[in-house]
Amino acid sequence: MNAPEPAANTASALTLYGVALPSRMLIGTAQYPSPQVLAKAVEASGAGIVTVSLRREQARGRTGERFLELISQLGVLVLPNTAGCHTAKEAVTTAQMAREVFGIDWVKLEVIANDDTLQPDVFGLVEAAAILNAEGFKVLPYTTEDLSVAERLLSAGCQVLMPWGAPIGTGRGLANPYALTSMRAYFPSVPLIIDAGIGAPSHAAQAMEMGFDGVLLNTAVAKAGDPVRMAEAFARAIDAGRAAFESGLMGQRDMAQPSTPVAGTPFFDLDR
Repeated sequence: MNAPEPAANTASALTLYGVALPSRMLIGTAQYPSPQVLAKAVEASGAGIVTVSLRREQARGRTGERFLELISQLGVLVLPNTAGCHTAKEAVTTAQMAREVFGIDWVKLEVIANDDTLQPDVFGLVEAAAILNAEGFKVLPYTTEDLSVAERLLSAGCQVLMPWGAPIGTGRGLANPYALTSMRAYFPSVPLIIDAGIGAPSHAAQAMEMGFDGVLLNTAVAKAGDPVRMAEAFARAIDAGRAAFESGLMGQRDMAQPSTPVAGTPFFDLDR
């Protein structure tokens, strides 16, 4: 008997701002051991979007120019990032510069409130989002799981929200699954992408099983012993989690329930 063929990926595609993407995985480009490893990891991930911090690459000078040239050769959508900005004004200026450099009006909007936790400054975030949306940007804001902040970002014109799973770079996974579940239920038709704190493929799968639309990660892949294999592992976990969500997960129960019912089935007394 021949072995069955591997199941095809049946997870539906992700669409953001009217653009259909080949994967529900978004990947960052920082901290890789070499440009070659970065390129191979992006390819292995299948990601259709990579994030780039314009402020960091500007600081790298000529090395940054070569890096941006490499990114342009990956054949994926570049999502400029306002990482490192602490005010709405800084974030807006950085986004405007990124549009000039990359010729794209997409931006991952970050306004940081605290250098220890890298928690979003939700007040500056809403202010910057309103300005950038008015200027025609397609804004993907890095935010908390707070529902009132989410409503204000949507009112400011954002069509996608990116709540954190845990503080950036901690690898702790989904620190507040209750709040994230509430957010998913409260905004059923809004694309929600978990951004930050993902440390293992199982964390990404959990987010997808909860119904989130995608996962953005960086450090967990870039700092792995083998970034290329780790990128592939995350891609498979995200696909599996999404397929599980779309298939319909079984509900949890307080009591055991036999998988094979015993009512109405014959029993044999082997001692007779």
